[in-house]
Amino acid sequence: MAEDKAKKAEEAVKEVQEQTPDTEVQETTEKEAKKGVAKAGKRSAKALREAEAKAEKEKRKAEQAESKEEAKPKQVAKPTRSRLERRGKKYRESAKLIEKGKTYTLTEAIELAQKTSSVKFDATVELHVNLNVDPRHADQNIRDNLVLPAGTGKTVRVAVFADDNVKGADLTGIEKITKELDKGNLNFDILIATPANMPKLGKYARVLGPRGLMPNPKSGTVTTDLEKAVEQAKAGRVEYRVDSTGIVHVGAGKVSFKTADLEANIRAILASIKNNKPASVKGSYVKSITLTTTMGPAISVATSEM
Repeated sequence: MAEDKAKKAEEAVKEVQEQTPDTEVQETTEKEAKKGVAKAGKRSAKALREAEAKAEKEKRKAEQAESKEEAKPKQVAKPTRSRLERRGKKYRESAKLIEKGKTYTLTEAIELAQKTSSVKFDATVELHVNLNVDPRHADQNIRDNLVLPAGTGKTVRVAVFADDNVKGADLTGIEKITKELDKGNLNFDILIATPANMPKLGKYARVLGPRGLMPNPKSGTVTTDLEKAVEQAKAGRVEYRVDSTGIVHVGAGKVSFKTADLEANIRAILASIKNNKPASVKGSYVKSITLTTTMGPAISVATSEM
């Protein structure tokens, strides 16, 4: 039986070979040899056929996507508007009063700042002085405080970190202030302390420091003469410090001030900055002076006003 089955199988193979032309077998073998076709795996004939079919499918998808993109109407790119055009209507109207590229005298700049303030509240007149200093050097880290002749126009709440009652202070008492700090309440604008009580404020440095409320001898808020410090704070003492880019930013008063009062305040600030000029600075000390109001346009002031 087994011999009969083997003979039948041999006869079937011979019949298939006789029916298949030798040229076709040879061509198929040559193609597979050129492609490096393996009997199985990624390089097998079946795998290659699947890969070709997949590539054709991806090509058809890409062609369809391109045809869809071509069918869509092209969007016209709008030109980017300038910074002034993106501002509000009131700001643009105020900016028209300032001549572009012109530097004004201090008096002219103050009068113009008062005209260009379009907000409904009493805006602050801000002074920005760009200095030729490098704040990374200790001697060029400009910092000072002064009492403005006409005041700041702000109602300042002063707290004194001491048990003694101090005339003019809004909040006094070590225990009282400590309880408020523990709750996270900062119901004051300036905190004054004596040198002896400073260690007690050490644990609140992370709360007070970032807000600029930590007492400091350079700003006049660490002193033994508490009454004088409170009086100066109420009278309009301001502190300024050059930022990382070498610019000093100071509030010089309110728009509602008289022009003469604003000029007196600004000249006092400029004189203080000039007196703090480091000896290591060579060449021009002041790069530019700019006057502006809260949410108002900038006005260039002549550096000769320094």
